[in-house]
Amino acid sequence: MTTIRDIAKKLNLSISTVSKGLSGASDVSKETRKLVLNTALKMGYVPRRTRPASPVKICVFIENMGYERVEQFGYDIIIGFKLAAATKQWDVSIVPMSLNKSNGIQYEEYMYSNHYAGGFLLGFDLNDDFLRQLKKTTIPTVLLDNVVYNKYVSCLGVDNQEGIFCAVQYLAGLGHKSIAMLNGDPQSWVSAERLSGFRLGMSYYGLTVREELIANGDFTLSDCATKFVSRFIKAGATAIVCASDVLAHGVLCELYRLGLRVPDDMSVVGFDDLPIAAYATPPLTTIRQDRLAIGKNVCLLLEQIMKGNRINRLMLIPELVVRSSTGRPRTREIHLK
Repeated sequence: MTTIRDIAKKLNLSISTVSKGLSGASDVSKETRKLVLNTALKMGYVPRRTRPASPVKICVFIENMGYERVEQFGYDIIIGFKLAAATKQWDVSIVPMSLNKSNGIQYEEYMYSNHYAGGFLLGFDLNDDFLRQLKKTTIPTVLLDNVVYNKYVSCLGVDNQEGIFCAVQYLAGLGHKSIAMLNGDPQSWVSAERLSGFRLGMSYYGLTVREELIANGDFTLSDCATKFVSRFIKAGATAIVCASDVLAHGVLCELYRLGLRVPDDMSVVGFDDLPIAAYATPPLTTIRQDRLAIGKNVCLLLEQIMKGNRINRLMLIPELVVRSSTGRPRTREIHLK
């Protein structure tokens, strides 16, 4: 970085003369001041007063989402965001929302009092108070998989509808006609989009959507799959599309407990491509979210909002990853006790 000393050396002037020329002092001639300013411009000098006094501070709020271990959904997103933020020399803070709620802190109050320039929110549901506050905020903010209509707020995520549509398309291509869906929390925007993709895919391929083959669980709890698998089997399902890999893992465990084989007796598809997907028994066919790319793009999107650009939503394209948990529909009847 060019300094006043460098300019003084270049022009063979004293440091004080260069300093006065840059500040427009009256005891320096117009010719000298012009020479100093032109040379400073050519050398890329940035006046100290225009240099950032401190790095831009960004706050990441996380609710209902693991992020500290590599197998957790939020881990790669946070890593991707931090990597991109580091190139911009942003100072990133992570705030678990349970702490914020216990203190009763409001979003804008918290952001302004701690001098944060922007926020990134992960894991929030549609009824969360923070989302309601964002409808009127003037803080540049990015949400993961949620939509709030405010010029200062943008959403980023994968195209959930397309992801589930691709899962149904693949299963229909294998010959499955009776496909079940184990979705996530019914209050979640993601659940609504994935259910929409399921219905769209079933309709497109001429398959009947049966309400007894649709259920809601919890994205993060594999145990909740237990009560739905038998119901799906009794209703004649030959494949189960799950709204998360965690749910799919629970389905695999329950099928194993029932003495059924995957994919011979039941095909299973997940969503996310967490590390557990590749190491499941059998390895899980799933819809991949590039979570590192999500984190990096959140950083780029937040930067654009901070510059005054208005972007409502940015969606990345998910990818079908075929592994051993899917195959052609079974031909034998299954009788559960």
